[in-house]
Amino acid sequence: MSKVRTTCAYCGVGCGIVATPIGERSVTIAGDRDHPANFGKLCSKGTHLGETVGLEGRLLVPHIGDRAAGWDEALDLVATRMRDCIAEHGPDSVAFYVSGQLLTEDYYVANKLMKGFVGSGNIDTNSRLCMASAVAAHVMAFGEDVVPCNYDDLDAADLILLVGSNTAWCHPVIWQRIEKARERRGTRLVVIDPRRTETAEQADLHIPIAPDGDIALFNALLADMHQRGLVDPAALDRSVAVPEGFWDGLACDPGIDATLFARLADMVAAHPRTITLFSQGANQSVCGTDKGLAITNLHLATGRINRIGAGPFSITGQPNAMGGREVGGMANTLACHLGFSATELADAGTFWNAGQMCTGPGLKAVDMFRAVHDGRIRFLWVMATNPAVSMPDSTFVRAALAKCPTVVVSDVMADTDTGRFAHIRLPALAWGEKDGTVTNSERRISRQRALFAPPGETRADWRIVCDVAARLGWGSAFAFASPAAVFREYAAMTALAMRHGKKLDLTAWADLTDRAYEVLQPFQWGGEHPLANGYSTPDGKARLVAVQPPRTEADPAYPLRLNTGRYRDQWHTMTRTALSPTLSQHRREPLLEVNPADALAQGLSDGGLARVVTPHGRSIFRVSVTADQRRGDIFVPMHWTDTMAGEGRSNRLPGQGADPHSGQPGFKNGPARIEPVTPEWRGFLVTRDDPVPVGLLYWTRSRVAGSGAGSGSGGWLYELAGDGAIDSAALLPTGDVLEAADPVRGMRRIAVRGPGGSLAAALFVTRSGTLPPREWVADQLGSDDASPVELLAGRPSTPAPDRGAIVCVCHGVGDRAITAAVDAGAATVEAIGAATCAGTNCGSCRPAIARLLEAAIAKPTEQAA
Repeated sequence: MSKVRTTCAYCGVGCGIVATPIGERSVTIAGDRDHPANFGKLCSKGTHLGETVGLEGRLLVPHIGDRAAGWDEALDLVATRMRDCIAEHGPDSVAFYVSGQLLTEDYYVANKLMKGFVGSGNIDTNSRLCMASAVAAHVMAFGEDVVPCNYDDLDAADLILLVGSNTAWCHPVIWQRIEKARERRGTRLVVIDPRRTETAEQADLHIPIAPDGDIALFNALLADMHQRGLVDPAALDRSVAVPEGFWDGLACDPGIDATLFARLADMVAAHPRTITLFSQGANQSVCGTDKGLAITNLHLATGRINRIGAGPFSITGQPNAMGGREVGGMANTLACHLGFSATELADAGTFWNAGQMCTGPGLKAVDMFRAVHDGRIRFLWVMATNPAVSMPDSTFVRAALAKCPTVVVSDVMADTDTGRFAHIRLPALAWGEKDGTVTNSERRISRQRALFAPPGETRADWRIVCDVAARLGWGSAFAFASPAAVFREYAAMTALAMRHGKKLDLTAWADLTDRAYEVLQPFQWGGEHPLANGYSTPDGKARLVAVQPPRTEADPAYPLRLNTGRYRDQWHTMTRTALSPTLSQHRREPLLEVNPADALAQGLSDGGLARVVTPHGRSIFRVSVTADQRRGDIFVPMHWTDTMAGEGRSNRLPGQGADPHSGQPGFKNGPARIEPVTPEWRGFLVTRDDPVPVGLLYWTRSRVAGSGAGSGSGGWLYELAGDGAIDSAALLPTGDVLEAADPVRGMRRIAVRGPGGSLAAALFVTRSGTLPPREWVADQLGSDDASPVELLAGRPSTPAPDRGAIVCVCHGVGDRAITAAVDAGAATVEAIGAATCAGTNCGSCRPAIARLLEAAIAKPTEQAA
């Protein structure tokens, strides 16, 4: 067993992993203690990557329509259709929509093909939905998309502001680092977020701003710092250009209680070593760029940048969003941080020996799909992403895909929402098979390395692009023999960035040998603070940019504000994480989080169903009534797809509004209303098969492990609700049927045993009664231990210990074990970890443990009162 050092497949933290392949498609996963991004720590998703490397659901051969095809036939067809489209409709009729899941080498060749040889700027990335506003703010303030901080600054900061970042859930390894800084040196933590997330609960101060209230808050903070004399005019004169009238237009209502604002301002004034960590909650807005600028203005004006423990720090959501930004994967950049001036275009064209250079930027994601819809784009190649789910106004996007004459999809999965619209599907390598590089949020480049041989006929994305380029007549420009060769050319091209006054410089790696590339250790371009010696502007100065708070007009028909976001243990559209039974335990359904007052006003009950309606679409969710949600705001998760649910698709709901500077869509502050949904019956199904229910009011599914022997013991847990009769035959497999019914309560229970007597499926339905707990029934899949009476009762004859709701998925610890540990004397999160192991791996559950601890300590006091 040989250990392979690689990089995690998930967020932009860029954690190092030591993977040990075991057998053909199994692997053990451990954090790499020598990797400077994580020092051995992993989150729950990274820890359980080994559960997602099987071949279930994989696309293993090319397909033309619904039939399998050989690579030559498929690639010939891709090249022919692209060539014909360009000849008839021009280069701008072709577009690539790519992904932060791609490696830098994949991104580089796709961008080179589109901008240097097809002759269009029409390549954009799903990172447009993630961090484009941070990019635009960096360019406007610094002259270049450069993150001025690094993770070590978190260790040295005296104050950390988290803006629109549920860090404990979305970047757990960074959260652990923040926790250690607080413990070791007393670092103060402020969370600025409309929601009282688990991260906010653990902060020294939570600022519950209104949606899109960030600009007003940071303008008011900077005005306050200016009034206190904490702005150094001499330092500003040396390194920052201040527009005329900037200070006069800055003061504004911060949008929060005056006492709360005073506490925040005092903390900021008292701690010059301040890091502001901002993420999708700030960026996914129609004013996201202005939010980034307001944050950056505060740091520039007070000198809290380019020094240890201080700076504005944009943290990315995808594993290679930064790498894609570096090589030009966005429509509004050329390559290597170059723009589209005549000299930059000429230099890039000469470097590439381009066949036909583009003349300017292409269409950003929202505009790209509008162009697909209206017929301007007639050939669309989607790589490693799922825009039929992830784009806003996804019903419109699906209509666009359905109208497009040619849709090519390169993906690892055979059945995705976007793949269903494809005319040609190309099987790509997945994590564990890929070989290349990624760049994390602190500009650190790390290697992803292959653990397994390519399954079936899968190919690397860079190789697929190069094969198509060769068929189009540009083979000599794409004659790369390996990802190392692609990386060398990219590194050499960064010389053009330096020629045009940029900081991106990888020229020291331009002559890297194949062997040196293979053993390449993580390294950080630009050093710790790449802007310390000047900015990438003509005069070397940063820019303060005046920004104003947005105005939101109320619509009586949609009185609520809709927010969307991530869950702790799921990733994007769940094509990978949904394969893991462990990761499926935390949130099995998409929940509509709503304040109790709003729930009461609309007649919603906790655990019931509700429909969210916006001007653009509607979708049904399970209701979670929680005081952590601001009154007037609602929240739904982003992850569910048509392959995982009949409802619960959040991106039916946002409109196509986008930031005017970055083109990033606004997912975080849309108009909405809610209404109760009352089905005639409710139920659940556990099954080893994967039926697709039809005609139901609501269904979702999640992976379960089962308890039978062998890898085939697992299956699915479906939540079901509907009106009228239920077609059990369409949901259940054939086999030995056990059944019980209670007509008075409208209850029906069916268990099906397969060959050998093991449980193949069980269906529980009721019209007015209660349903048994799901977990024990799901655990019986693949097992023949339970009796007919137990199966139909939905519980064992001798009750097993009840773990309660799972809190720590890494160690399988439920809330009852945590409460028991408190009752036995554990008085801290650390003591609970010592007693139960909960919270001792990734740490993302530690806020939830703290909440349970507080509740358990408060309970005796309440009882005594």
